Amino acid sequence: MKKIIITTALFAFTFFYAQKNQNYLEISYGSVCCGPASDKPVMSFLKEFKNKSQIKSMEVLIQKGMGREGEFTLYVGTDFLTKNQKKRLIRGLTATVSNQNNSKKSQSIGNVTFDSTAVVTQSDLTEVKNLTIYKK
Repeated sequence: MKKIIITTALFAFTFFYAQKNQNYLEISYGSVCCGPASDKPVMSFLKEFKNKSQIKSMEVLIQKGMGREGEFTLYVGTDFLTKNQKKRLIRGLTATVSNQNNSKKSQSIGNVTFDSTAVVTQSDLTEVKNLTIYKK
C-alpha cells in the first residue's frame, strides 16, 4: 500500500511541476485575408539555436484557434537560458521575424509580430485557452 501511495505521489509531483519555465517570449501570427504566415522560419531558427547553443530541450507552446483564419501564437520558454543566450535568442528572433515580414511574396499573407521587451509569465498563460506543447 505504501508503494502505491509513494508512486502516485511521485507521478503527481512530476505532472504538476513538469513545466519549468516561468517566463516566455511571445511570437504572434496574424492574418490579413488568406491565413497566417508560416511558422517554418521561426521554428528553423529555434532548432538551429538549440543545436548551436547545445541546449537539451527548448519549451515551445502554441495557442491555436485565435481567429477564423487560423491565427496562432507561439510562446518560447527562456528560464533555462543564460543572459548571453537569451540576448542572442532575442536578436535572432527579431531578425528572423523581420526578414519573414519583409520577404512576403504577397500582401495577402499575414504578419508575424514579436516584441522583444514583452515577457509573458506562466501565471498569464494559466488563463489562456487552447494552449498545447508545440510538436512538429
